[in-house]
Amino acid sequence: MRALKQLVGFGWEQALSCLFPVVIFASLAITQIAPLPFLPRYDWLLIICLLMQCLMVRSGLETWDELKVITLFHLIGLALELFKVHMGSWSYPEEGYSKFFGVPLYSGFMYASVASYLCQAWRRLKVQLVKWPPFWIVVSLAAAIYLNFFTHHYWIDVRWWLSGLIIIVFWQSYVTYAVNGRRYRMPLALSFVLIGFFIWIAENIATFFGAWEYPNQTEAWSLVHLGKVSSWLLLVIVSFLIVATLKLVKGESSTNVSQTCFPRDYKKGTV
Repeated sequence: MRALKQLVGFGWEQALSCLFPVVIFASLAITQIAPLPFLPRYDWLLIICLLMQCLMVRSGLETWDELKVITLFHLIGLALELFKVHMGSWSYPEEGYSKFFGVPLYSGFMYASVASYLCQAWRRLKVQLVKWPPFWIVVSLAAAIYLNFFTHHYWIDVRWWLSGLIIIVFWQSYVTYAVNGRRYRMPLALSFVLIGFFIWIAENIATFFGAWEYPNQTEAWSLVHLGKVSSWLLLVIVSFLIVATLKLVKGESSTNVSQTCFPRDYKKGTV
């Protein structure tokens, strides 16, 4: 019974952390089944996302510092969207007044929702990072991951080399989290894989409801290639770094940050 109670408690905190993504998926489904009047679907989705974001902040579900991180990730996602749509990796075939170079502005919120989940889960589960690698290594790795999303169209794709580096860099790192006052631990690399896998599942749901289309989904919907898990895993690394940096720089105080986010010595990566 105790194990069941802990599992339910963990699931409840995860569900609350996923509130923004759930609203996006619900909006995609509703507007697909029952189109709303007066405006194209993409514009309604943008309005819904903006209203939800305002509600999250006004209700206290998200802090202003978390909003800054989410906005940054929104911009990072939009930049990636503009490039990928231009290169033909995927498309947004429907009409919309809020489309910019073929990319509807609501699409940035799908990336921002990942950052929203990380911020929410970090706070609700009282996440701690142990044996976090040196800051410059993580920043360099995250920059290389993000740049590879662009450069692999013109040069070789080094995502598997980067994945190997992730395993090496984070081999000794793990994350701890609290459920009902009891603390658990998980290897950090495993948490990246799990988040990437569940985002891949979410991506299948999103494409099913017409959030965007891959070239192989133009005629009829089909399962997103499993190889996309690696792309989401790498993108999770980037978003995780942004959230971790927020906790380091904008924590309540330097003492609070070291206790809440990076036990004892962040720079040296020791416990």
